Amino acid sequence: MFAIKPSVAAYNKMRWQDIVVIDMNGNIVDGNLKPSSDSLTHLALYQNFPDAGSIVHTHSTYATAWAQSFRDVPLYGTTHADHLPSDIPCTELMPDERIVNDYEAGTGLQIVDCLKKRRLSSEEVQMALVAGHGPFTWGKTAEEAVYNAKILEELCRIAFLTEQINPGIRRLKKSLVEKHYNRKHGVNAYYGQK
Repeated sequence: MFAIKPSVAAYNKMRWQDIVVIDMNGNIVDGNLKPSSDSLTHLALYQNFPDAGSIVHTHSTYATAWAQSFRDVPLYGTTHADHLPSDIPCTELMPDERIVNDYEAGTGLQIVDCLKKRRLSSEEVQMALVAGHGPFTWGKTAEEAVYNAKILEELCRIAFLTEQINPGIRRLKKSLVEKHYNRKHGVNAYYGQK
């Protein structure tokens, strides 16, 4: 099961009793309000990303701008490499058939398909942009998913500024990407406290 906010609920007026609980078949098991329209998107991600314990979807400014530009966020620097070893993926635009038949679940499947096509692990890459739409992040916990949403927005902002300063910038070289990613996330990670 997973919990999600009710559709079009004002955050400043929402109470914990308003939260809707949904099972992995998409059925409401607790709650009196209509769940978020993104429920089926979240369900598709939970069904396909077993490591995801929480999902965050925002329309933050820089991440949404990259999504609306239909662009991956290039890995330009070590700040990005500290968090993931690849560009931040942006899905392809959703085909009309999926838009008409099952848009919300299709949004989740766009992310799943994008990661599969690029052979990216949902455990290593815990963020994606949906083309023309916006950002989604996930993590083992709610705190991790929210942290990833904040990081995604900041990486999008930094990449935007980097391209403004140097429009001809190239991606960070592989050796620096591997060093920064593996020192935090690799088998022999040594960054931070034990």
